[in-house]
Amino acid sequence: MSMDASLKGLTINSLHERYVAGDTSPHEVFTLYQRGIEDGNKRLNAYRTWDAPFRPYQKHSSLLAGIPYAAKDNILVAGQTCTAGSKILESYVGSYDATVIARLNGADAQLLGKTNMDEFAMGSSGEHSAYGVVRNPHDPERVPGGSSAGSAAAVAADQCVFALGSDTGGSIRQPAALCGVVGLKPSYGRVSRHGLMALASSLDQIGPLTKNVHDAAEVLNGIAGEDRFDATSVPTVVPDFTAQLEDGVKGLRIGVPEEFFGRGLAPEVRVQVQAVLDGLSDSGADIVSVALPHAEYAIATYYLIMPSEASANLSRYDGIRYGLSASDADSILDLYTKNRAKGFGDESTRRIILGTYALSAGYFDAYYLQAQKVRNLIRRDLQIAFERVDVIAGPTTPTTAFRIGEKSDDPLAMYLSDVYTVLANLSGMPAISVPCGRGGESGLPVGFQLTGDMFDEVTVLRAAAAVERLGLSS
Repeated sequence: MSMDASLKGLTINSLHERYVAGDTSPHEVFTLYQRGIEDGNKRLNAYRTWDAPFRPYQKHSSLLAGIPYAAKDNILVAGQTCTAGSKILESYVGSYDATVIARLNGADAQLLGKTNMDEFAMGSSGEHSAYGVVRNPHDPERVPGGSSAGSAAAVAADQCVFALGSDTGGSIRQPAALCGVVGLKPSYGRVSRHGLMALASSLDQIGPLTKNVHDAAEVLNGIAGEDRFDATSVPTVVPDFTAQLEDGVKGLRIGVPEEFFGRGLAPEVRVQVQAVLDGLSDSGADIVSVALPHAEYAIATYYLIMPSEASANLSRYDGIRYGLSASDADSILDLYTKNRAKGFGDESTRRIILGTYALSAGYFDAYYLQAQKVRNLIRRDLQIAFERVDVIAGPTTPTTAFRIGEKSDDPLAMYLSDVYTVLANLSGMPAISVPCGRGGESGLPVGFQLTGDMFDEVTVLRAAAAVERLGLSS
């Protein structure tokens, strides 16, 4: 079995069928993937490590049994390094498995390795890892998006069947859109974050990046559910997320906010998104105009709340107990200062400073507290919209993948890459990005985003599967 024939385009279902038919074995496929990563990583830098051991498994114990996957390098795996893309954690080794890893182990999935990422998940391009820039498989001179850059690039480049990422303001969906894969952010509390290195605790969520919608639903089946180790996980019933994938969109009410189609949206993205909306309408969906009057404040709100929570969460990384530690410090204060100055990159430092300022005496009420009030207004806008519609649709990103270095000197332009994705994090609602063709001018992938009401991933996935069936993704 040649590498090209065995790995290209493999999905969970197609690989499972090969196992059942006896056409190949999980160990053979696992070995081929690791060899492919070793060759391909020189081009894309999608992986940090790919030396995870092959685990004994129970034959056909689940649909995920023997399926090779990758995990973002801010998700703990016992005995493996976990750097979160930062020098300050360059030698840190996980002492336990994150709950999502433990659940996938229980399903007998096979972890290949850890994927590269923007440092501590702070970035929208994959350019901010201490371990080098991640590149887009469709054009290595362009960014793959971030912060789950390596996970999206690895799936798009057939370097794994699926991957796990984390999404704080779009860090699963944005790179999924730019790399042409499916990326799902579940509802806040649907998936345990135990073992995820925290960025912003009221926003973070773990989810899958996959090659199709069915795989996203199947992985969510494997990782969702309450966890006694995570107080924010919610004890709601976990449905079969694959149950309604074939139900279509006839009679489904799809809301389209006019705020998603204003200034800043690239014409090539607009055209592809409109083609999907037209296709969904032809398939029987009701396209409904909805208003999100506070959406214009979402980026400003997010970039106050996220850095503030990041500043608090990242204060624990001092280089004393583990990770990078300066050897030339002459006092404890000097040690803290040198460790953090050497350990954190420019983007992380920028956000830590911004968050510390927003939380400081005299500014807390004016900035952080005010941002939380606006967050409530944004959540209320969405709740009102969901009284009229079943899902909300629009572009995932305002442009296709931009060139590496193009926005490095303009943080605000970089932050605006998240303009459509942060709403789901601020509200806690589930959202998915599905490929919907390529931009006419750039020829690069375009993502179509669907957002659902709290804990209604079933409807989001149902609508996403209908988008996929329109056949616009190539």
